[in-house]
Amino acid sequence: MRETFAFGSGQVELTQDGAVAAVLHPVRKQSMLLVDGPVHDPARYWGKGFVISSSGSHRFDAPDFTRWRQTGIDLLYRMGNLELRVGRRFGEHWTETYEVRNIADEATQIGSLGISTPYRDLYTSSRESLNTAVHAHIWTGGADSWVWAQPMDGSGPGLGLQLTEGELWAYSVESRDADTGSNIRGHLYLHPTDHARAPHAMGGQPQLVLQPGESHRWTWQLAWHETLEAFHATRQPLIDAPTLAAEVGESLTIQLADRAKGPSTITSETPGTQYVEATDGTVTSRINVLFHDPLRTIVERRVRFVLDHQRPVELPDSRRFSFVPYDTDTGLRVLAGAWRDWSDARERIGTALLLQATRGNGWGDREELDEALAGYQQFVSEYLVSEDGTVADDSLHPNVRLYNFPWFARFFLNQGDSTTAIRIIDRYYELGGTHFLAFDLGPLLRELAKVDPRMRTHLAEHAQTFLDYGDDLPPHEVNYEQSMVAPLLELLIAAHQEAPDSIDPNELTRRLPWLTAFAADQPDVRLRHIPIRHWDGYWFGLLRQWGDVYPHYWSILSAAVYLTWPRDLVTQAEADQLTTAGRAILQANLVNFHQDGSATCAFVYPSAVNNRPAHHADPLANDQDWALVYALRLANAATM
Repeated sequence: MRETFAFGSGQVELTQDGAVAAVLHPVRKQSMLLVDGPVHDPARYWGKGFVISSSGSHRFDAPDFTRWRQTGIDLLYRMGNLELRVGRRFGEHWTETYEVRNIADEATQIGSLGISTPYRDLYTSSRESLNTAVHAHIWTGGADSWVWAQPMDGSGPGLGLQLTEGELWAYSVESRDADTGSNIRGHLYLHPTDHARAPHAMGGQPQLVLQPGESHRWTWQLAWHETLEAFHATRQPLIDAPTLAAEVGESLTIQLADRAKGPSTITSETPGTQYVEATDGTVTSRINVLFHDPLRTIVERRVRFVLDHQRPVELPDSRRFSFVPYDTDTGLRVLAGAWRDWSDARERIGTALLLQATRGNGWGDREELDEALAGYQQFVSEYLVSEDGTVADDSLHPNVRLYNFPWFARFFLNQGDSTTAIRIIDRYYELGGTHFLAFDLGPLLRELAKVDPRMRTHLAEHAQTFLDYGDDLPPHEVNYEQSMVAPLLELLIAAHQEAPDSIDPNELTRRLPWLTAFAADQPDVRLRHIPIRHWDGYWFGLLRQWGDVYPHYWSILSAAVYLTWPRDLVTQAEADQLTTAGRAILQANLVNFHQDGSATCAFVYPSAVNNRPAHHADPLANDQDWALVYALRLANAATM
């Protein structure tokens, strides 16, 4: 049995034990939360959770006391020496208050306290994702914490949660593993602290110590809002910043509420992220900013490192000119074996493209770059690209992966061999590429069309095929993801630019919100405008940890769309927003490159994943060089 309460123009359904089982969208009438099934069950309904304390660790599920009210419910959970009281009230707003109290005769330290908020953030198919699922954009920055649950098609209303009392300092993820896979984000938990598992996370986790009889309390309020901007209009953050990244030595402006004390500007002579705090004397909030070296410095340092460390020079043949992953903890190059995402091909070609872009900018040692690229071309010709243009998955596996084809065509084009590039693209389409969204295909086809007009036919037919698919896109390696929507828009932009009358502008503009919905504007350089990706740490990293990766380098695909979007299809204000978002994505990705030229392929952002500490950079330098490739390619549109 479920009890239903009106919540604004939607509804909330509570179970007999007082947990939230469903939040019905005002328009779609479907729940914004996960539904019961193989992954989700009542043990993780909204409002249930766990505590880790000095007097013991507990999960709380069935309440010890329940009082139903006309406008909601009151609950009491007993967990050893702690009591947790929860009050839920419904109406135009939905308000929840949590108060944990120490009922022991001695002090109790709370190391973690997590509340389940199981948003329906999953990908069953593109159509179901766009029509039934949400992106959950989370900010746990103290008193300014909020969550924005956005329908995946970018439509309104969305569900906004804002903290109105107390502080939240972390979020974590459960139920992420090889069985749940890449098509579900997992169960999201919000924390006033997660010090017990990750004391370093998100700028540092507080230690909550409750004396006998003492309590700790926080309240959040939820409401429906048509847009993220409308949601923000109801908030008064202690601290924010219009721009979150700058070169070392430059200054960033900090925005403070009238009641807040904190710095008005910040600068640094040392590259890296910095947390900036403000307080009103009662509560505290923080943001996270980045100061980075000039792009040329980062690129040349990175190129030096890969030439010195990421080529398997111990091999006796042309494979010694390839680029492979590198373990920054041990200093060893990584052997892939059957794990294709550590191989000597696939995304690793991004490093070769970085060398080409460096040479094209007149940076680095031209003679050394020419020699390295000639060797790489020999490796590719001998091991990866056959006479008919087929691209092997890597030097050990001859199977075909369509993603690889445009990347290697781009490499040969940059080497001055358009004939091989065209042969690869023709083979891509012979193998069914018209029904696949490879990256960089639209711009590449336009460049190749200058040599072979047939490429325009490929572009037109490919674009029309995906217009015909509508919102029912064929699944790729993930059923639906940002790196399907961005290449789709990139393809349609190119077709529109090549033949403006061939693409209805409305077909472009109605799909743009599909892409923008993947990101929000949290005041953390790792999060602002960075699309959600929650599996790449497992596939590409050494730690093989699932969980949100922020920023992941393929976020630059969104930047490429924003910075090349036809400006005649948007207002000036919208164009400015796209430019700001594109530049922010490019700068944010610079956080993954270290001062010695090494790098990380994945920063797993949550405080913990499946009860293991996270919020750390994976030690593997792997495929992140694409971020620099696109930064150089888009330099004219995004001044770094």
